[in-house]
Amino acid sequence: MSDSGSGKRYYWCTRHHRVETDADVCPAKYVLGPYTSAADAENALQRVRERNEAWDAEDARWAGEES
Repeated sequence: MSDSGSGKRYYWCTRHHRVETDADVCPAKYVLGPYTSAADAENALQRVRERNEAWDAEDARWAGEES
């Protein structure tokens, strides 16, 4: 079952380590999102890690630190 297309927005709460919706979302300083599905919100931290690794690699490449 997919949550997408329902018009709901989902967030990952870094304070409570759970998916939240507009109905129960914590203040913005604690959440990542919005996402269109609960699954996307649940995987938010993994996506952040992947993006950070890619950006760090790109920064290293620009600085001439490639191994």
